[in-house]
Amino acid sequence: MSIDYTKYRQQLEKMYEDLVTVRRYGDIDLPSGETVPGEYPVHTAVPCRISQKALGTNGQTESVNNIAYETKLFISPLVEIKQGDKCSVTRDSLTREYTAGEPFLYPTHQEISLQREDKA
Repeated sequence: MSIDYTKYRQQLEKMYEDLVTVRRYGDIDLPSGETVPGEYPVHTAVPCRISQKALGTNGQTESVNNIAYETKLFISPLVEIKQGDKCSVTRDSLTREYTAGEPFLYPTHQEISLQREDKA
């Protein structure tokens, strides 16, 4: 017997209050026919939800205080996000940049660890 997860996924997606734009590094075909390496958008303004996985950790050096944050992204399992993709997540009017870790897929959603590094 197989379970239809559609209703469960719809209920989870009602809690998605953030938006993510995903960029990937690879070859870009220019209108001139030339191919150049660079970042290109894969998904734009996809509903999602982020959650703080761990508090920021400090890495104080003589010249700068590096702060590393780890956040978890919850998103539909139909959205392909690869490890290393750049994710711009917008909550309210604040957008933050992250790097995606390896996705963990469930029938109803996927969870992706996001890393954000900042300097204080």
